[in-house]
Amino acid sequence: MENKSHAFMAGLFTLVLLAAVAAAVYWFNRDNRVRVPYELVSHTNVNGLNPESVVRYRGLAVGKVDSIKFDPRTPGQILIRILVNEGTPMTKSTFATLSYQGVTGLAFVQLDDDGHDRTLLPSSEAHVAQLRLRPSFIDELQRRGNSLVRQLEEASSSVNQLLSPENRQAVMDSINSVKTAAQSVNRVAQQLEPVTKQLPDTVRELNGTLAGTHRLTQQLSDPQGPLVRNLDSVGRAADQAASSLAAFEGTMHTFEGSLQQEALPRLNTLSDDLRFTAQAVGQAAQTINRNPRALLFGTSPPPPGPGESGFSWPAGAGR
Repeated sequence: MENKSHAFMAGLFTLVLLAAVAAAVYWFNRDNRVRVPYELVSHTNVNGLNPESVVRYRGLAVGKVDSIKFDPRTPGQILIRILVNEGTPMTKSTFATLSYQGVTGLAFVQLDDDGHDRTLLPSSEAHVAQLRLRPSFIDELQRRGNSLVRQLEEASSSVNQLLSPENRQAVMDSINSVKTAAQSVNRVAQQLEPVTKQLPDTVRELNGTLAGTHRLTQQLSDPQGPLVRNLDSVGRAADQAASSLAAFEGTMHTFEGSLQQEALPRLNTLSDDLRFTAQAVGQAAQTINRNPRALLFGTSPPPPGPGESGFSWPAGAGR
């Protein structure tokens, strides 16, 4: 009986010790922090997310996932209940996304804030506030996968078309053209080589020409230079010519006055005499033409007219 009693006491002591250890572990591991419930609304997959998954706010652990369930009021919509430490800056512009751990691939909730509304978002067990669960990078990749595949197919088709035999031949023709052009450039360079060798001599001659031009410019700008002296001589000659022209102009004015006062009246009188003489000569010529005898015997007086002595009426004329 004593052996049985000792075995019973040993077993009881072991059970009590295990219970004490379990109670101590529970006591030291219990979470006494106050947490505020929030509800995430998701329209996408939540692969890898489980209850007790970590909730992080910009990388800092601020809570955990409490439950995941379907929304009974909206088919296909998923409600994720999270518990966030009290004091976490949850605002109306806070949103959630799913992120994944690199090694295990397990998902966790990542909270962030775009800052467009800094008003605090209150929540309680009676009125649980809801947050938007934005699609993650993988969701966006899956959503756009068909478009990416289609674009990849189009790109592959374009590459295949680009690498068609005709295009390859065109590329080879272009390469041959470039090669021919390079050979032409090489020949031109070889032809220009003698010219380039003469460039130093040409540059030296050009420098000499520029130096001569510089000296000529200095001589032209020198007040005592030959050009300035010649210009002064030309200026003096021009002044003398101007004086001579002025004197000639005065002489012409004097001559013009003399002509108007003396020569012109005499010329007018001479022209009148010449006109009268010409008229007399003309009359004499007419008289000689009518009666040549007048040149020897002179002109006879005109016949008497009516009422004068010696006048007689012609025969047959009526009186």
